[in-house]
Amino acid sequence: MSGRKETVLDLAKFVDKGVQVKLTGGRQVTGTLKGYDQLLNLVLDEAVEFLRDPDDPLKTTDQTRPLGLIVCRGTAVMLVSPTDGTDEIANPFLQPEGA
Repeated sequence: MSGRKETVLDLAKFVDKGVQVKLTGGRQVTGTLKGYDQLLNLVLDEAVEFLRDPDDPLKTTDQTRPLGLIVCRGTAVMLVSPTDGTDEIANPFLQPEGA
C-alpha cells in the first residue's frame, strides 16, 4: 500500500466541464470545475447558487444568485455530479393524493 493519498472520485474527467455540487447545510451550486485537490477542495468558475425556499429550507427554488469564481471547501462537499447528461424526473416514491 502506498503512502500517497488518492481520492475515491476521479474528477479529472470533469475539469473544464459543468458540475453540480451539493454542500452540507443544503446549499447547491453549479459551475465549471477549474481545479481540485486530494481533500476534495473544488474551484468553480461562473458559479451560480440555487436559492432555497424561505418556507421550506430543504427545497431549492428556481431563483439563482451568481457567485463567480469560488472555492468549495472539501469538508463541506457532499455530492459532485456532471450537469451534462442529467435530467430531473418525478419522484417515483411519492404516493398519489387519493391513495
